[in-house]
Amino acid sequence: MNNALALFWERGYDNTSMADLSAAMALSPPSIYAAFGSKETLFDEVITHYTKHHGASIWENLERFKLASEATRHVLIASAHAFTRDDTPHGCLVVLAAPQAESNHTTVNQTLRGHRRQVTEILKNLYEAGLDRGDIPRGTNIDKMANYYATVQHGMSIQARDGATRDELIAVAEAAMATWPVLISTTSSVEA
Repeated sequence: MNNALALFWERGYDNTSMADLSAAMALSPPSIYAAFGSKETLFDEVITHYTKHHGASIWENLERFKLASEATRHVLIASAHAFTRDDTPHGCLVVLAAPQAESNHTTVNQTLRGHRRQVTEILKNLYEAGLDRGDIPRGTNIDKMANYYATVQHGMSIQARDGATRDELIAVAEAAMATWPVLISTTSSVEA
C-alpha cells in the first residue's frame, strides 16, 4: 500500500500507470485487479490510508484547543510541517493527485472533491463550536472563514509541491492568522 501511495502522491492519479503500480507493488496487473478490483478502488484505499496516517497530525483532536483561532493556527502550522516532510513527497495527496477535471475519472474526482470539502466542513464545525463558546462573535460569517482557511491550507499544498520551504509556509500560515480579527468582525460578515 505504501508504495502505491508514494506513486499516486508523487505523480497524481492520471500519471500513475498500472505498469508503475505493478513494479512498485511487486504484483502483476492481474494480481492488483484481483486484490483491488480496479485502479480506482486501489486509489480509494490509498486515500483512506493517507488520511488516516498522514492527515492525523493536522486534523486529530482539534477539540483540545480552547479557542477556534488556536485550532486554526494548529491546522495551518501542522500543514506546513506535514507538507514539507523529508520522507514523503511535498504537498497533500488529496489536493495534488486529482485527475484533470474533464478526464473520464469522474469517481476519483468526486472522491477527492469530497475529501477537500471535508476540510471546509471540519473548519466550519470548529467555528460553530467557537460561536457556542463565545470566542467567535455572533454574526461572524463562519462559512466565509471556513472557505478562506481551507483555501489557504490547500494553497500551501501547491506551494510545497512547487518548492516552498517549511519556513515560507509557516510565514503564510502566520499571515493568514493575522486576518483572524478582520474575519471575526461582525461588520466583515455584512454583504457589500
